[in-house]
Amino acid sequence: MKLKKELGLFDVFSISTGAMFSSGFFLLPGLAAQHTGPSVILAYFLAGLLIMPAMFSIAEISTALPRSGGAYFFLDRSLGPMMGTIGGIGTYISLLLKTAFALVGIGAYASIFWDIPIKETAVTFAIVFAVVNIFGTSKSSGIQKILVVGLVVVLGAFIIDGFWNIFSGNQTAMEFDKNHYTPFFTGGIEGLIFTTGFVFVSYLGLTKIASVAEEIKNPERNIPLGMALSLLVTGLIYVLGVFVMVSVIGNESLAKDLSPAATAGEQLFSWLPPKTGLYIVVIAALLAFASTGNAGMLATSRYPLAMGRDKLFSEKFSKISQRGTPIPAILLTAGLIVLCIIVLSEEGIVKLASTFQLFIFIVINFSVIVFRNSKIASYDPGYHSPLYPWMQIFGIISSLALMFYMGWGALIFTLVTIILSIVWYLYFVRSKVKREGAIFHWFALLGKHQHDELENEFMMILREKGLRQGDPFNLTIARSKTHFIKKAKFEDLVKDISNSIASQLNVNGDNLKEEFFKPTPIDPALVIPEVSLLYASQAGLTQPVLHIVLCEDGIERTIKKAGVLNKERIKIFFFLVNDENNPRQQLRMLSNIMNIVERDHFIKDMLSSDTERKVIEYLLRDNRYISFTLTMNEQSSILINKKLMDVALPPDVLVVFIDRKNTSFAPKGNTILLENDVLTITGKPRSIKKLYNQFILSK
Repeated sequence: MKLKKELGLFDVFSISTGAMFSSGFFLLPGLAAQHTGPSVILAYFLAGLLIMPAMFSIAEISTALPRSGGAYFFLDRSLGPMMGTIGGIGTYISLLLKTAFALVGIGAYASIFWDIPIKETAVTFAIVFAVVNIFGTSKSSGIQKILVVGLVVVLGAFIIDGFWNIFSGNQTAMEFDKNHYTPFFTGGIEGLIFTTGFVFVSYLGLTKIASVAEEIKNPERNIPLGMALSLLVTGLIYVLGVFVMVSVIGNESLAKDLSPAATAGEQLFSWLPPKTGLYIVVIAALLAFASTGNAGMLATSRYPLAMGRDKLFSEKFSKISQRGTPIPAILLTAGLIVLCIIVLSEEGIVKLASTFQLFIFIVINFSVIVFRNSKIASYDPGYHSPLYPWMQIFGIISSLALMFYMGWGALIFTLVTIILSIVWYLYFVRSKVKREGAIFHWFALLGKHQHDELENEFMMILREKGLRQGDPFNLTIARSKTHFIKKAKFEDLVKDISNSIASQLNVNGDNLKEEFFKPTPIDPALVIPEVSLLYASQAGLTQPVLHIVLCEDGIERTIKKAGVLNKERIKIFFFLVNDENNPRQQLRMLSNIMNIVERDHFIKDMLSSDTERKVIEYLLRDNRYISFTLTMNEQSSILINKKLMDVALPPDVLVVFIDRKNTSFAPKGNTILLENDVLTITGKPRSIKKLYNQFILSK
């Protein structure tokens, strides 16, 4: 069972933003100021810039491979299952710690006003968020949106009131502000670099969205746009908010304060009753920690789900309930978070999690380089990282530098986690997993280890993603040619169709025939009983060409399945020729044909279509297609005896062909429409629905 695609752009923004606002704003500024002073503001800004390469890389891979598991899935499919195991287990542990820390923050801030135990409160909220996630992603993300909206409003008010107090024109306030910024660098450049790495954890939630990519609608738009908006809003609030804290509290007091936002808030909002500012900030902190805890539970639970699917964990964790949520994975995650809350102290958790995530960002940036150079045709991202490969190289170098500034303790933690993950892989995973990563498709010397199933898997993902806007699928179907034959040999059929297409394109038929016969790694993904898809490419082709062959008795063809050659009788053939400079469009076209082929009763319905027009009508049967006859005394009569160019049709539809007296042709602008003409029109669903209401329902 697959996860439901329930998350839109605002959900992406909310999950990503909600996962960032907690310790980064309410706890870390004071700790960070100890190492660099007022330049902590600059450290937050630099950390936001340095996470951008990882953000771009994750956005690219997520739009190509929208699957649960985030970093684990990306590393497994790019660098192989051993690196996937390291990335999956390590990132899972890091996210567990960060989520546990956020839940402890709820108890810590709540205890300012209420006499409640911190850890018991954190455990209670862990259970609450686990239950919310079990009941559905949409419910979880719905709560997340409420939390994030409330949080952004409160923090926005904090910043606006802070700036009003700082720059109100009061001379005392301005002098106060200047003194708080001297000296600006208390720890020199080294202190600034260390602090940049220290606060880097504040932005780690940005990449959590990759772990729920499988549940995002229109991922090619919503993932990169949602992440970019989230980074912009969060970065502004961090930088401006910390500026307010430094200006209001002062460097010496800030460096000793574990709740600087609350301290600053108590001095702001002077136009409200006493203590109101403190109450507002505490409410914001509770919203932030709750938001991070909920988003963390949602995203972190997808790691055991993805690893269970790939047999790196027990397959029990890959099970999805009727509600569309991975209950075993959620329960495991909730249990481990509770254990972390009970057993561990809060000190040092942020630094350890940040260091390992920097390592993960290094290998994720490298993964984009691997995928690009592997030349896997079905790796088809809807978003491409800018400035490739320099963006990735910069991300690798900057992350590596920050890791070494984190200190030996954090580096040893990262190394131990890697070693334990390798041991787990060697003794539990290796015997169960027989795949390799895309890196083996890159280096020719390792060619013997290429894992052809990787192409197959990416092709399946491509099918789920569907066509991209601008793909001329409907037009290609509408202009296709259908051949009805009694019997033939497969070799003769390919030769005849190749010559027919060659004559249509004025190219060499032998070259097309050779390509139709040539085996490729994605062939196993195109195998369906009684149906065969063959494809070729041609330079300079402006429009794909499709020929369809129907043979009720079937044509014998040798097909390779699971490494074994078998002879099968094929009743329906698709021959697709695409521009050689756009191979991924060709794969999307093939994928969509496969989706049509898997309709119920496809073979029967296709073979019962006795004319070319009926074949095309069947293949185009969706909300982007309509076909109707021009008849007197009906609404369609207004089109009769008019030139097509003079007919008032919506601007985003196209009359692809006209059926007239058992002949079909593609019309031109000066074609005169006659009574009993059958018009086939394709276009955007809204316009097709309008034509349907006008010319068909009116009957």
